[in-house]
This record gives sequence, C-alpha cells and structure tokens, in this order.
Amino acid sequence: MTTHAKKIGPVLATFMVANNMIGSGFFLLPATLAKSGAVTALSWLLATALAVVLGAAFARLARLYPHMDSPDDYVRPVLGRDLAFLTSTLYWISSWIGNNAIAVAAFGYLILLLPVDDGYGVRLAGQLLLIWLMFALNLMGPRPIARFQSFCVIFGLLPVACVLGAGWASFDGEIYRSAWNVSGQSDAAVMFGSLAPIFWAFVGLETGAMVAGVVDDPDRNVPRATIGGILIAGTVYLISSVLMMGIVPAEVLAESSAPFALVAGEMFGAWAIPAMAAAAAIKATGTLGGWMLVSGETGARAAQRGYLPAIFGRLRDNGSAGWGLLIVTVSMSALAVLTLAPTVGDQFETLIEMVVMLVVMAYASAGLALLLGTRARPSSGRERMLGMGALVACGLLVWSTPADTLIGSMIIALLAWAAYRGFARRATDAA
Repeated sequence: MTTHAKKIGPVLATFMVANNMIGSGFFLLPATLAKSGAVTALSWLLATALAVVLGAAFARLARLYPHMDSPDDYVRPVLGRDLAFLTSTLYWISSWIGNNAIAVAAFGYLILLLPVDDGYGVRLAGQLLLIWLMFALNLMGPRPIARFQSFCVIFGLLPVACVLGAGWASFDGEIYRSAWNVSGQSDAAVMFGSLAPIFWAFVGLETGAMVAGVVDDPDRNVPRATIGGILIAGTVYLISSVLMMGIVPAEVLAESSAPFALVAGEMFGAWAIPAMAAAAAIKATGTLGGWMLVSGETGARAAQRGYLPAIFGRLRDNGSAGWGLLIVTVSMSALAVLTLAPTVGDQFETLIEMVVMLVVMAYASAGLALLLGTRARPSSGRERMLGMGALVACGLLVWSTPADTLIGSMIIALLAWAAYRGFARRATDAA
C-alpha cells in the first residue's frame, strides 16, 4: 500500500506565512515609527499593498517552479548564473544581518529585567551574548531549535495578545491626534519615506512559495496562503501601531527600548512592565534562534550550488551547519559593533533598512523572472503584469531608502559579485 506524507492545508499554510512575518518588528518598530508619528498608519497600508503585489508574484513563481526552495531555482533559468548567485547570496546575507536586528530587539526588552543601566557597553555585551548563545543552541541541531522556538512562540505572544485585546480601553484620541505628524515633513513625504523600515515587517512573504511542495493543492492554496498571511500580518501591525500611538505620547515612545512594555505599564501598572518585557524578550530570542538556523541552511544550500565556499556546506552529524554558522556568528558580532547607536531604535532602524534593501534586490529578480520568462516557456500576459507590478513595488522601496543605505547595499552586492567572479575564474583555471 502506498502512503503519502500529510501535507499542509490552506489555513495552516496561511498562519505559517503570517507567523514568519510577525517577529521583532512587532516589538520594536513602534519606537522607530514614533519619530515620524501616527501618520505612518498610511505607510502600513501602502506597504501592505506592495507586499500583496510581491506575494502574488512569488505565488505565481511557485506554480511555475513547483520544487522551488531557493532563489536560484527561478533566477538561473531566466537571468543566468551570475544574477542567480547575486540573488541567492544577497538573500543569505540579509538573513544574518536581520538576525542582528532581532538581537537588538530582544536585548532592548531583556535589559528591563536586569539590574544594569542601558549604555553602549551593556547593550553590545548583551547582543553578543544572545548571538553566541543562539549559535551554541544551533550547534545541537535543528530539533532543539524547533522545540525552543515553539516554546518561545507560546509564552511570548500570549501577553501581547492581552495588550492588543484590552488596549482600546486605554486609547486616547487626543494623544493619537497630537502624534499624527511630528516629523516636520509633509504627510506624503513621511508616508513614502517610512516604507523601507516598515517593509522589514513583511520580509518572509516569500516563504509560502518556498515550501509549495508541502502544501496541499499548491496551485490554489499557495496564492491563498501567501496573500492571506500578508493581510493578517499587515492588519496586526497596523492595529498595534495605531493602538500604541494612542496610549503613549510619540516623543516618549520614540525613546523607548521596549515600547510594548511601556504601553503595558500605562495600561495595567508597573507590574506589567517586567512581565511584558520578559514575554517580548522570549519571543524575539526564539525568533533569533530560528532565523540563525535559516542562515545556516541557506548558506549550506548556496555552497552546495557553488555560490559560497564549500566550508558553508559542511554539515555536522546532527544536521547543523557548524562551520558556516561560526562564520556567520563572527560576522554578526562585528556588525553589532559597527552599528551601535545612541538608542536601540536607531540601531534597529539602521539594520532593518539594510536588510530590506538587500531583500528587495532578490525580490526584483523574481519580478524580472516573471516579466522575461524563458525561451522554452515564454511569459503569459498575467505573468508579465505580475512581474511589472513586483518591479514597481521594488522601485518604490528603493526610492524610500536613505541614500547611504542604498550605496552601502550596492557596495555589498558589487563586492560579492567581484569575489564570485574571481573564485569562479580560479576554479576554471584549476580545472
């Protein structure tokens, strides 16, 4: 008798996509956005629309490439090996830079529970400690990480759900109106200028397409799960952002390293601050451990396809990418030093804008793949429309990114490409 592995249904797939997007941005983005004001609610609406367009593009790619599990699968057939390398490698780099942002968010809440003052040295030591602890846990293999992450999701989100459910009783319309736009710029300028940091919340929208092989009836359910997950995440983020800016004044929220704990204290009293801080720190730490696993796995796949040195593809007996993760952890430690800023929110913003820019390059390749098609399988009118929409969305995100972040991301891309071409040439000569 033939048996088949049970596949994921549309509801579970939808919540999987949503869960992959509801992470550290949920806990720290309110402080970053408070520097501009409640007008960023418009940015959330626009960013959600852009995410839907990109999600639809990835859902279509999942239909064209049903065994897709890496950007290489849809880029190389259309755009060639060089652009496939850039897309895969920049996606990998963005994953571990994003881990730094998660570590910043986690320690921003954890410090409220410790008998120390917030400062450069303390913050750096705390971030490094979290990074290396999660590296050590990852060395034990994927199963312990999965168990740890499941524990963190359950115990980390319950108090947050209580705040979102009961928060409207503490909402003050006057506080919200006074915080509408504190940037000194026009509403339109703030709306478009906030797109890059806000889009950090939607990084992961492609995960439904990447696991299409384990979804039941993927032609129908991957698009539903992708779009549904994006809409759920966007709604949760929008509601939490509006709620928090109507409870705590914008200038106070902007200076906080733990905005959810601050809001919980305003709602329930001082006792709620450490409880919320503990919950947020647990959830963010679990996310850090899980995404470090993703960094190791994507690095291993890139090495197996010849895009990274072979050391990244060496797996331990328990399945962990030990040497690759060690290199990633050392790189994350250096980045933690380089991005230290006066406040947790400033450091977090610098990191997430860098991540968004690198991911957008990968998303643009998806748009091009749909727009151009291949000689054997030309693009249909629907695919060209989705590809053009994805490129327009990427263009808006690039336009909203600060010039120094954009230049830095381009330098990373050029250095990576130059290293790859040199490596490929030496390998050819040696052969």
